[in-house]
This record gives sequence, C-alpha cells and structure tokens, in this order.
Amino acid sequence: MKRALLLTGKPGTGKTALIKETLARTRVKGDGFYTKEIRTRGIRQGFQIVTLDGQEAILAHVGISSPYHVSKYKVDIEVLNRLGVSALRQALKESDLIVIDEIGKMELLSPLFREVVTQAINSDKKVLGTIMLNSHPFADEIKRHAEVEVLLVTRDNHIEVMKKVLSWLT
Repeated sequence: MKRALLLTGKPGTGKTALIKETLARTRVKGDGFYTKEIRTRGIRQGFQIVTLDGQEAILAHVGISSPYHVSKYKVDIEVLNRLGVSALRQALKESDLIVIDEIGKMELLSPLFREVVTQAINSDKKVLGTIMLNSHPFADEIKRHAEVEVLLVTRDNHIEVMKKVLSWLT
C-alpha cells in the first residue's frame, strides 16, 4: 500500500468533505490543514485555510490586496506560509498522518509550500490530501511519485472512495 493517498476531481465534487469525514471516523492522529469556501449570498468570494488544531485565516479572497492571484482571487501567501506550512511542518514532526488540502494553484504559488509537500511525500508518514485535477508541473510530479496513489472523486463515487480511504488508514 502506498504512503500517500491524494484525492482529485473537479471543483465541488466533495474532496474536502471526504477528508473531513474520514478524519471524523478514525482515531489516527492527523495534523495539517484543509480549505473551505467563503460565500456571501451564495456567491464564492474566497477561501479560508483551517488547520486541524483550529487556527484559521483568509487564504484567498476577491477583496484582499496581494500581488498573487488565481482567477479572480488574490492569494495571501504569508497566511499560507504562517498557518499551512507551519501545520505541515508540525505534522512531519508529531503526527501519524499529514493532511494537505489542497495541493492546488493557489498553494503552489508558495515555494515554502512546495518544499514542505515534497518533504511530506518523501517522509515515512502517511499523507492524505487533495491535488488539482488539471496539469501543473509540480502537481504532475507529485502524482507520478512512486509512493502516491491518486483517486478520482466524482459526485457518484463518494461511498466507494470513503471505503478505500478508511481501509488505507487502518
């Protein structure tokens, strides 16, 4: 069984929800982070980063100032480095499971993030995460890593993917 299990799929297929549900159903100690949408009147305005120890901050938003952007969202690389990268470094030191949601365009703007993802994938720890579906040089390299298994998530295969993830964790 491979050490890293990365979920991929189109936006809105429930990859993050699968990770959160998996963590709620297992006793494996995990550290890292996940992202969640910020919506106003049903319209997505940005994303928060939430560490598994409860810290949160705005990662990207249409209304912040930043030289970094993906689509209409400005990305706060300092927040990613301060919360996300720190959470992953802590997980490398202290946890049985490293949670990375997500390895995507916004996060890959940070060289520190790319570095710690590489360390996590090359470590002896289990890594559960999400990775962008579209091609990107760094993401494609991670997907091809010998210790990485990538599972495609669709709106129709949640139960099947959940079973695979839970089996992999135990």
